Amino acid sequence: MTKQVSIRPDGPPARPSTYVRIAGELRDRILGGPLPPHTLLPSERELGEQYAVSRMTARHALALLESEGYVYRRPPRGTFVAEPRVPFRIGSFSDEIARMGRRPGAEVLWAERRAPTVSAQQAFGMPADGAVHALQRLRYADDEPIAIETTYFPAELTPGMLAEDLSGSLWDLLRAKYDVVPVTATASIQSIVIDDTSCTRLGVRAASPGILLTRTSRDHEGRCVEFARDVYRADRATFEVEAVIPAADPPTC
Repeated sequence: MTKQVSIRPDGPPARPSTYVRIAGELRDRILGGPLPPHTLLPSERELGEQYAVSRMTARHALALLESEGYVYRRPPRGTFVAEPRVPFRIGSFSDEIARMGRRPGAEVLWAERRAPTVSAQQAFGMPADGAVHALQRLRYADDEPIAIETTYFPAELTPGMLAEDLSGSLWDLLRAKYDVVPVTATASIQSIVIDDTSCTRLGVRAASPGILLTRTSRDHEGRCVEFARDVYRADRATFEVEAVIPAADPPTC
């Protein structure tokens, strides 16, 4: 027996929830410029009085803006407008932070020579008994933690790398020491929940949303010279993607 499903007839779109509407108005004010970064927003009580809603509704509106990265909370002082997200393009973290007029930084969490992971082995096309130089770094914009990068390089291509200063741009190191010049970078982007250890290092709440960037960099010969898995704070980073749209095929008769 076929089960019938009731479908609501077309009609006017449902009105957004009250807290969503309040969050939208505050978001527009933040994006429009009247509320610069680190401005103290009205309290839950003040928003409740302004919009004639309960404090719980006002709290939901602020929580929505916080989850989107537009505000941050500093109890008991209140809720403040956040700095704009960093608009990254796929490539060098250091170059992208510098492009925004901020100071890139890196703290090396660990660095070692090891067997490749399965993903790194596939990216480099190396045998299972090959070796990579692997390192993990906490990346900063000015003094704010933004991302955790776990990066792999073929050990044969980068001899002595672990003895070098790994706190700067690794692409600059590749160019200067090994005459390896990355010319293309590709990546897949996924939304994730950040693990507890990474949340602590990034200074965010447990189970915060994140962006996982799995990327490869290639030189002019098409050789993969870097494989990385980068975890970004979803409230502090956004990614700009540009695509060339192929011409449409001519219609056929």
